[in-house]
Amino acid sequence: MVSVSGKDRLATAKCVIIKVGSSLLVDPQNGQLRLQWMAALAEDITDLRARGCQVVLVSSGAVAVGRNQMQLNASQLQLEDAQALAAIGQVRLAGAWASSFAPLGIELGQVLLTLDDTENRRRWLNSNSTLRTLLQMDVLPLINENDSVASDEIRYGDNDRLAARTAQMVGADLLVLLSDVDGLYSGDPSSDPDAVHMPLVERISPEIEAMAGVAVSATGSGGMTTKLMAARIAGTAGCGTIIANGTQSAPLRALINETGKCSLFLPDIKPAQARKNWIAGTVQPRGRLEIDTGAGQALAKGASLLAAGLTSVSGTFERGEVVSICQMGGGEIARGIASYNAEELQKIQGLRSEKIPEILGYEARKAVVHRDNLVRTDRGEHG
Repeated sequence: MVSVSGKDRLATAKCVIIKVGSSLLVDPQNGQLRLQWMAALAEDITDLRARGCQVVLVSSGAVAVGRNQMQLNASQLQLEDAQALAAIGQVRLAGAWASSFAPLGIELGQVLLTLDDTENRRRWLNSNSTLRTLLQMDVLPLINENDSVASDEIRYGDNDRLAARTAQMVGADLLVLLSDVDGLYSGDPSSDPDAVHMPLVERISPEIEAMAGVAVSATGSGGMTTKLMAARIAGTAGCGTIIANGTQSAPLRALINETGKCSLFLPDIKPAQARKNWIAGTVQPRGRLEIDTGAGQALAKGASLLAAGLTSVSGTFERGEVVSICQMGGGEIARGIASYNAEELQKIQGLRSEKIPEILGYEARKAVVHRDNLVRTDRGEHG
């Protein structure tokens, strides 16, 4: 039976994106970072990693920290002020997180992103490569919006959606949005005594969207509406979403021990299947790769496509675009995401992997199309 509780989803997830809102990081009384709370969350994350779960931490708070450091009132900020404060606050925020994880032996790698980094194909590939490499190195990626150069994100407070895009990027199976609310209610619980908590949402319908309201916290700039948008984005990538109250110490432990409330939003499909569906559903692949019999047999067994099996390359495409894979002199047998552009593949077709650096002048990627980015089409399979 498929698990339908936030506790079980968190306890069994293989890759989790954890987003922390400004309202959790900054003490509203004095404007200082809540260092003890950060240390407790660091222990929570360490526990997740200890059982083999990959974790990415998306942290808001740069503008709020910078504002306190410079002793400025939020109502006085112009856009350029907020951008400058983000630059000041980000240094202190990253340093505080690094100090929280240092006693636990965990290295952090900071990645500052904008919405364009998750939507422009070339920049998406570069960001994806960096994040995956950090995870392979057992480094914890620490992500925030690049607020010092981006304008829309500062006005909108888009770390919820950025966290969802990150979940898409790394193929996460769970997104956890920690803030000062413990999930979705049928109404505003602060003004409606009959508001009912929604522990499970199987589909984000118009009725569910109407429950979101427009409540915004004092230190953050997002609300339930942005969290539902994030849950929808993550869901299309096969990633479930938990919205939970993180104000108490060790909020992830509280979820697993069921001492904390949350709302779980179910995805329709698994992350890997969502990716395969996107590849197989591409209307017009940008290029065509013909392969020899041996390569075709290897693909049938679930292997990646290597340059040695290529016999011809046609079309104009960049790395990261979908190509059609065809048996030599025959029809399409698969589709996949190319690890090289067309010009590079024309130079290395038929070569063994160890020969590729000599031709291209840089260390080669192991596969022309990695098996995780490939779907068979000759048998009507999309997964």
